[in-house]
Amino acid sequence: MLFNCLSVGCGGFIGAVLRYLCSLIKIPVADFPLITLGINIVGSFAILFLTGLFAKSMPLDSHLLLFLRVGLCGGFTTFSTFSAETLGLIQRGNLLAAFLYAALSCILCVGAALLGEISASAVAG
Repeated sequence: MLFNCLSVGCGGFIGAVLRYLCSLIKIPVADFPLITLGINIVGSFAILFLTGLFAKSMPLDSHLLLFLRVGLCGGFTTFSTFSAETLGLIQRGNLLAAFLYAALSCILCVGAALLGEISASAVAG
């Protein structure tokens, strides 16, 4: 149990730091959380790509899977930030951007997860 917690914690540390570094990127899109959207799309792809790739090509130790999936990908992506940013858009009266952000997040992240799974199958053979 302790080693599981350490695996998740180490991965979470790296994922959270990567997410913070991505948040420092400045993109000139007024009042639209493009960075969080991109982070969540990449994370959605990565979690299923890594899982699928390793499940098909080489079985990984359960601690490494916890490190990658729960820690790294979980620490990198964030539903809470998505929720806060969507609510912020609504509170500022930007309903169209809020709807677009929520719809794009759901559609693109689920699509990225599917693409990750398909890519892992193709790479692993």
